[in-house]
Amino acid sequence: MFIREKIMQKNRNCHQYPSPTIVFLGDSITHGCFELYEGKDKNIEVNFDFEAVYHSQFRKMINNFFPYASLNIINSGISGDTAQNGWLRLERDVLKFNPDLVVICYGLNDSNRGKEGLDEYIGSLFNIFSVLKKNKIEVIFMTPNMKNTYISPMLIGDKIIEMAKFNMESQMSGIFDLYIENAKGLCEKENIVICDGYDKWKKLYGMGVDTTRLLSNLINHPTREMHKLFAWLLFEMIML
Repeated sequence: MFIREKIMQKNRNCHQYPSPTIVFLGDSITHGCFELYEGKDKNIEVNFDFEAVYHSQFRKMINNFFPYASLNIINSGISGDTAQNGWLRLERDVLKFNPDLVVICYGLNDSNRGKEGLDEYIGSLFNIFSVLKKNKIEVIFMTPNMKNTYISPMLIGDKIIEMAKFNMESQMSGIFDLYIENAKGLCEKENIVICDGYDKWKKLYGMGVDTTRLLSNLINHPTREMHKLFAWLLFEMIML
């Protein structure tokens, strides 16, 4: 990937070359959301941790090995977002930064719409990919983590438990798998690089790992440790 050479150029001569810019476009995972809890009036509140989110961990990895290659990391993740919303805000939250690379991660919220929302999801990803390719911007599609496979007894609050049931249904019914398979099919057709985090989660699940316990909210937000998995997958794909 060209971004690899730009990082290495910056590290070799930080005075001559500009800092590479990478935009991360996605939902709550990219935003930096972790635990959920009931707040005032029993509304669902969220804990944010912008140091632990995967793109922050990725930057730390780059800095460890290439200390002169300062990166401009733009967090364009929004909690609750969908691919369609990402497409609608592409100019404001992505293109205006003139990025060298855009990492896109969608599917968690999109898949909660069931089979009826699949065409919109794929169409929105296609629109995003097309504009970025037209602007000669490199693209990586990062598949998200699995959702909860059961309702944890540690969950507290009717709204949170209802949210868990909703997400579990899309995971265990195969709907989420369908979304990811179609997204990967689109990427292969459009020559978009895939960073397949979902595949790693599925393999862990297949080995008997309790992947629900790897979710900080026990529903759909990975733990801080699992954000490191996404960071490493990106680092390995780009730099190794």
